Amino acid sequence: MQTLPQKAASDQPLANKVVIVTGGARGLGEATCKCLAEAGLKVVVADVQPTLAEQLVAKIQEQAGDAIALPLDVSDPDQSKKLIDQVLDHYGKIDVLINNAGIDVTLSVEELDVRDWQRVMGVNLNGPFYMSKAVFSHLREQGGGHIINIVSTAAKRAWANASVYHASKWGLLGFSQALHVEGRPHNIKVTSVIAGGMRTPFLLERFPDIDVNTLQDPMNVAETIKYLLMQPKDTVISEIMVLPMKETSWP
Repeated sequence: MQTLPQKAASDQPLANKVVIVTGGARGLGEATCKCLAEAGLKVVVADVQPTLAEQLVAKIQEQAGDAIALPLDVSDPDQSKKLIDQVLDHYGKIDVLINNAGIDVTLSVEELDVRDWQRVMGVNLNGPFYMSKAVFSHLREQGGGHIINIVSTAAKRAWANASVYHASKWGLLGFSQALHVEGRPHNIKVTSVIAGGMRTPFLLERFPDIDVNTLQDPMNVAETIKYLLMQPKDTVISEIMVLPMKETSWP
């Protein structure tokens, strides 16, 4: 496979920054890992599916990128803390955390099992809390950093048979905004990325009849994440919404 031409460090303002991407092996996580590796970041692909994470790391390394794969179930606070320690041992620092891992159970309230509610909340809401808590002290001590929470338009609107997903994403948006307030005195930027529908397994595997023409390429959202990281150090974009042009649920 042909490798991409190496860019000079001056052409890569994000070069050598270390980023953790949870749920990094597929979908938006995969696109984000590829995008940021190409921009010169050292990428930690953290995923509950370690084989897929290793495969992605191999692809990034074939393109002369710097990446490692680490197993992670974000719903386990002990695993979150362990991963932060592993990354610090390997790279010596962490500059960016992207809380991307997410799941859903598409059932009515009557059909939704309590265990499914707890599982979705454990990944979508507890997970970002565990990861942010585990990394916050390090970011504060090093003088700053950036936490990006992948929210969803499900935090701005509602539809049937998605009560737990909505609850988790509305909660994540609130948590993200509160974390933004706490982080600012320590130069820790916190951004909520509210992403509209994407052509990823998250939607395509559960809704095979969905009109893919109304969805956006996840790389478009990944490029927006890169844009957020390239803002001046005294500027933070606390919330950004990225929608497909043909998504019909928005004006």
